[in-house]
Amino acid sequence: MVSGWFAGDGNDFRLLGTRCSACASVFFPREDAHCRNPGCPGGELVEVALSRRGRVWSYTDSRYRPPSPYVTDPELPWEPRALIAVELAAERIVVLGQSVPGVTVADLTVGMEVEVVSGVLHEDAETTWTTWHWRPTGVTA
Repeated sequence: MVSGWFAGDGNDFRLLGTRCSACASVFFPREDAHCRNPGCPGGELVEVALSRRGRVWSYTDSRYRPPSPYVTDPELPWEPRALIAVELAAERIVVLGQSVPGVTVADLTVGMEVEVVSGVLHEDAETTWTTWHWRPTGVTA
């Protein structure tokens, strides 16, 4: 999806953010130009791998086909997907993402533990666009 936002495969898959060396604020999507904390004098921004697990902070379902640059086949019917806002306690941030296929809002509760896994955003004959999904822990699909 976006180069530099994640790395690895399987159990090594991680979202990548940046941490300010002056105030320890963590940013995702990553920030490479300057610290976004308005109270910080600014420091070096260092790439960090974010926690693989977090807790559901909020969730909803998407009932419409998202606009460009999201890629979907307009000939196929739109399938709603659960969108999950996940709190990463160690980083003190909330990261939004889709659920893994098959997990709906009926399967989610606030406070539930989830983990980040790689997923396919879209694929065609030449390219597979990879993204991240949130999966409730204990679910293997």
